[in-house]
Amino acid sequence: MVLELKNLRKTYPGTVAVTDLSVRFEGGKVHAIVGKNGSGKSTAIKMVAGAVMPDRGSISLDDRPLHLGSTFDAIHQGIATVYQELSLFPDLSVAENICFHELPHRGVRVDWAATRRRALDVLRELDLEVDPDTRVDSLSVGWQQLVEISKAINHDLKVLILDEPTSALSKDEVDQLFRVVRRIRDRGVIVLYISHRLQELPAIADTVTVLRDGDLVGRRTMTETTLAQIVSMMFGDVEHVRMTPTIPEQAEVALEVRNLTRKPWFEDISFSLRAGEILGIAGMLGSGRTELLRSIFGADSFDSGTVLVSGKPIRRPTPARLKLYGLAYTPENRKTQGLIQIQTVQENLTLAGKQSLSRRGVRNRTLERAAAMQQVNDLSIKISSLDTVVETLSGGNQQKVVVGNWLNDHPRVVLFDEPSRGIDVDAKQQIFRIIWRLSDDGIASIIVSTELEELLEVCHRILVLRDGTLQQEIVPGTVSVEALYNACIGVAQ
Repeated sequence: MVLELKNLRKTYPGTVAVTDLSVRFEGGKVHAIVGKNGSGKSTAIKMVAGAVMPDRGSISLDDRPLHLGSTFDAIHQGIATVYQELSLFPDLSVAENICFHELPHRGVRVDWAATRRRALDVLRELDLEVDPDTRVDSLSVGWQQLVEISKAINHDLKVLILDEPTSALSKDEVDQLFRVVRRIRDRGVIVLYISHRLQELPAIADTVTVLRDGDLVGRRTMTETTLAQIVSMMFGDVEHVRMTPTIPEQAEVALEVRNLTRKPWFEDISFSLRAGEILGIAGMLGSGRTELLRSIFGADSFDSGTVLVSGKPIRRPTPARLKLYGLAYTPENRKTQGLIQIQTVQENLTLAGKQSLSRRGVRNRTLERAAAMQQVNDLSIKISSLDTVVETLSGGNQQKVVVGNWLNDHPRVVLFDEPSRGIDVDAKQQIFRIIWRLSDDGIASIIVSTELEELLEVCHRILVLRDGTLQQEIVPGTVSVEALYNACIGVAQ
């Protein structure tokens, strides 16, 4: 069995996601597909899964052209995809989930005994010991993922796509998953395995396909390559120009974290941040980066440790208390956590500064409008008026509104979680210039980003977080992006 992609191309406004992709995947093998963020791997996989339509090119299975107008078309052709966000019904049983699309009937009634028997056959085929009557929401994430895979097996499976399958699993759950994947592979199924955890590939992958900037860089068998070579293929020759000035050694410490622990996310984290400093936190998905920022800001509680602002310990930290001490936090998901989409630009720009923009506890619309207009001008937010509804703005302008809202509260430290996610190149550079300007004004920043190149470009220092612990400190300008990536995944140079 062979899955073949020929000259696939997919463009979006302002970007080419996949350029001219041609590659073959043979049955009975696990094919890892890797690449940095924006490499095109997710778009390519979505085209195979029927979730995205290519602009041109073709997909064929055993020389038979596939016409995939939807994910349902792909499922009927024997192509199943298991995403990070599982599509199970949590309040139904394992058996009901496995057989949901093809429930056995006796006349007009569902044959529940046959449903249970069919599910049990599938589970035994994969050597999974779980009661088919168990409700899915009572299972761990790892077992829910295995139920999702079992659901795919219940069809005439030819291609199984696994998208970051181990990102939320424990080691034992990963081992169990790998055993199941190998059993599926040995049935002759084509397995496409997308993962950022390169260190796992030797244990599960037969081949590795590397994409970069929408192009196929190369394909190797896992036994004939090293992780360092894969990283080199992923990033290529990258040159970074640093624009940030050096922070004076006498600058005061604006924020200090001592022995902060929140199991299982992170443990014994300690660092200090000086006024005007831009500190990056690098790490792979699941390393504890976002959880660390949320705990520092008081959005999530922590087990032990101390957060100090200007040398003063913060007791019982909450977002409201940290805000009073001069901290600001721009969340990873700006649409649901950073903005009120149905409100206007002015209303979103003045959320954090309500208290400072009021007089004797009474809302002052004149002050709010003046403060909002200042941020629009200072941050070059492109709008027709302050009354523009935020949900109509581009991603880059929405991100500027998130930042501008906090600047109206005059922060001393800003925590940025993925500040450039989902915005174009020009908007990214504008966000970087805003962060550099904050630095010039003595405002410190912590930046979490999966875009390691950006951290090397923007930050004064970078802390590497792996498996919830700080591994090392890196000074941009002294290492390559490959070296930083290797540090994040724990691969020796």
